[in-house]
Amino acid sequence: MSTFNKWEHLIFNGEFAERKKILSGLTAEQVNVKPAHGMHSIYEELWHTERCQHIENDIELDKKGQSDPDEIFPKTPATQEEWDNLVRDFLKGLDKMMKLTSDPERLKETDGQGVSAEDNVYSLIVHNTYHLAKIVSIRQMINAWPPKD
Repeated sequence: MSTFNKWEHLIFNGEFAERKKILSGLTAEQVNVKPAHGMHSIYEELWHTERCQHIENDIELDKKGQSDPDEIFPKTPATQEEWDNLVRDFLKGLDKMMKLTSDPERLKETDGQGVSAEDNVYSLIVHNTYHLAKIVSIRQMINAWPPKD
């Protein structure tokens, strides 16, 4: 019997579809569709999510990521290779979050404003969940959900 790991549950597979499954089986054509006026594409949603995750992970892991604060969503559509790389990078970021959660002392560390590394992980989990849920909704709208096995 395996023991429950709250971080694994929250980061990878808790409460809704496994994160990897949500992003699986999509073509460049599908990830660039904007199903309604004012909506983002799947690519734009994941790009934004990965950027935020990357920045937070790098700050937490003392690598100080580089980012243009005005660049919230990508400016051009994705090729299949760009999409596949983005999915890979996003999933690697989840692994980085898990690594951080394995160090209880590190989770207690705070920034200059009293925000702990654990607070940042929870914030990322909520942010990821919000955007991944939007991706599932878009997939449903374009008849790309559930993913084909």
